[in-house]
Amino acid sequence: MTEMTSGLKMKPATRLYLYLSLSLVACLVLVPLVTTALGGFKSLGDLRVNPFGLPEQWVWSNYTDILFGERYWRQMGNSLLIASATVFLTVVVSAMAAFTFAHVKFFGAAQLMNYFLIGLMFPVATAILPLFIRIRDLGLLDSYWGVILPQVAFGLGMSILLFRNYFRNLPDELFQAAFVDGCGYIRFFWHVSLPLSRPIVATVSIVSFVNSWNSYILPLIMLNTETKYPWPLGIMVYRGEFGTEWQLVLAFITLTILPTVIVFFLAQKHIIAGLTAGAVKS
Repeated sequence: MTEMTSGLKMKPATRLYLYLSLSLVACLVLVPLVTTALGGFKSLGDLRVNPFGLPEQWVWSNYTDILFGERYWRQMGNSLLIASATVFLTVVVSAMAAFTFAHVKFFGAAQLMNYFLIGLMFPVATAILPLFIRIRDLGLLDSYWGVILPQVAFGLGMSILLFRNYFRNLPDELFQAAFVDGCGYIRFFWHVSLPLSRPIVATVSIVSFVNSWNSYILPLIMLNTETKYPWPLGIMVYRGEFGTEWQLVLAFITLTILPTVIVFFLAQKHIIAGLTAGAVKS
């Protein structure tokens, strides 16, 4: 693969177009992030008259007051707990379901797969009322499970699709050899398929983690106790009746998105490998 990549020669016009396109995309991503981080160092008056420039006076207390406050770490812990449980359940359930769709032939498999994929067309907001009624009937209101289970349910469609495509592209010879040696479906799944599926596991985990970490509407509807709030609901603390402390909101957002940025960069290679797996195989 390296030799093929090194042997490709792009035309100067193509190379220029590629660099300009990537630079534009990088600017669209980095400019809001840098503006948000710098805004957290400004006073409210400076932010209103100079929203995009450097701070006239660096107000470090905006960040230190949040970092040394108990509320911030409690909300980060709640977000981490909810996101970790969501990732674990999504990966386990979707991997087992996708393995079944990829290797087991049964009546109604296509219809059942389409049923899962229908969920990709509907955002959480469209089902918030029946979700609230169901969670209330189950007695899970104002609990972490009332947020975790709906997030897992809405994440299964995409996760099953990614896992199924990856499992289908594993070598058939490996599957046949394992069964000749007396390996059943369950043992083949746990001891062969999953260990070979680290890229797609990382991809599904990161996608589920980021979606759960940034979820706002589900915690807002399902949680009533402030001590259980994740970080998206913590922003409401800085909103008053007559005004909003926007510099503290920007500082809070900067500190809370850092974990997802760090996790993404650490798992970047696995994510790319998982999303591109099987792309050249029909």
